[in-house]
Amino acid sequence: MDNTKTIEILKTAILLEKRGESFYRKVASQTNITEVADIFNTMADEEVMHAQLLSEKFKEAAEGKALSKPSFPASVNDSVARLVLTKEIKEQIAAAGYEAAAISAAIDMENKAIAVYSERAGQASDPNEKALFQWLADWEKTHHKILHELDTELKEKIWNDNQFWPF
Repeated sequence: MDNTKTIEILKTAILLEKRGESFYRKVASQTNITEVADIFNTMADEEVMHAQLLSEKFKEAAEGKALSKPSFPASVNDSVARLVLTKEIKEQIAAAGYEAAAISAAIDMENKAIAVYSERAGQASDPNEKALFQWLADWEKTHHKILHELDTELKEKIWNDNQFWPF
């Protein structure tokens, strides 16, 4: 069985997850807002879990084995959503501050992960590989949605605060 493409995409995926974890930990360590640190630490923890799962699949592929059926949580974890979507957190984040910039950068990282995972899910012929990458894409879409909603609210806040509305 030729696992070359699978191995390459798994390497890319592991790297994406490790970069995400590193970025989220850095943001968490540099913010002065405890709740924001909690959000980014939770996202970093999830990236660690993804990297571990991907590393297990990499080992299987590197040994020339077909990927075993992955075991996933029953549903996408909503712990980030519970942390992010609170009025207090939104009020503490300056729309043009460090945390808002970090949220914007996190959105870009999630977009990249979604693209990589979705593309591989669409290309994979092995049902277990397809399931793995579709699950990861869906999980990252949840992160993206939460971050995008928060970013939109922050933009509207700065527009309102600075009277940028054209009407």
